[in-house]
Amino acid sequence: MRRYTGAEKWTDAVKTFNRLEEFGVKVDTAAMNALLDTLCKERRTEHAWDIFLDLKNRIPPAPHTFNVLIHGWCKAKKLEEAEWTMEEMRRHGFDPSVITYTILVEAYCLQRDFRKVDDLLDEMQKRGCPPNVITYTIVMHALGKAKETQEAFRIYDRMKATGCTPDVAFYNSLIFIHGKTGQLESAQDIFQEMAKNGYAPNVTTYNTWISVVCEHLQEKKAFKIFHEMEEANCKPDLQTYNPLLKMCCKLKRLKILSYLVDDMLKKDCSPDLGTYTLLVHGLCKAGKLERACQFFEEMVEKKLIPKYTTYILLLDELERVHKNEEKKRIQELMMKAESMRQLGRRSRMQDET
Repeated sequence: MRRYTGAEKWTDAVKTFNRLEEFGVKVDTAAMNALLDTLCKERRTEHAWDIFLDLKNRIPPAPHTFNVLIHGWCKAKKLEEAEWTMEEMRRHGFDPSVITYTILVEAYCLQRDFRKVDDLLDEMQKRGCPPNVITYTIVMHALGKAKETQEAFRIYDRMKATGCTPDVAFYNSLIFIHGKTGQLESAQDIFQEMAKNGYAPNVTTYNTWISVVCEHLQEKKAFKIFHEMEEANCKPDLQTYNPLLKMCCKLKRLKILSYLVDDMLKKDCSPDLGTYTLLVHGLCKAGKLERACQFFEEMVEKKLIPKYTTYILLLDELERVHKNEEKKRIQELMMKAESMRQLGRRSRMQDET
């Protein structure tokens, strides 16, 4: 069914659904939900809704049926449709759950409609369906990203007042918000509070903490956290290394940068396109063009296609300091990368036919 929907063959997807019994699969609510979920994930919620209307009198819907549809509408940014689907859910005798509300809350957070978010949180309490830690984490993190720091902390106070217990994801979000506003001591306190409350920091905790410290160019503290992470047997990933590399570029710490790149490879954490892009951009801004050229070449040799903005930035910097031979080499490498891109396109076209 997913293949048909991906190819926009809605009729075939429905025909496959209707023939499930021929293959010994019962056509029931679970099967209907699978079809609707497939359509919604392919961003075809309107088709899913039409099919739901066609099937609902033959196959009884369940709360999960409506959650799937509401989530689909929210992904499509059609929040009015999501709300009247919730009303349809009630008409079928199902009360929206904390999962249902949280789907809507997250959608309004993405729209930065925090007044509507507050209304939904109030409605949840009134209807005896209080927000859980996931709901509060989503709201608080969205407010933090929108730089509504005081409102974010108000949500924290509101959560504590309801007796809802924080989890690791919630603490991670708190560290992020405090760090973004430069309140590194408060972020440190939260980091320590986690351990006191029996929550071990995970890779996201360390990555968040390292990222905000690197943003404030606190080199010693960043590497202290990095080493604590290793001591805690928490394996670093690209999101660990990238802010450290970016900081090293800004501070022109080339030896440490080389150490980090070597350390990544030792730990089977190979740089991706994003990592190489930040390295080339950062080194260009730091005036370290020789190293930037090395990373550009390494990127192409690994069959990664550099972004055009990265290519132009490096060319402009080389031209500015009259590095003509190096400029020629970068142009040759970009031509090679473009050839790889064309080959990839032709290969995909052949696969499709």
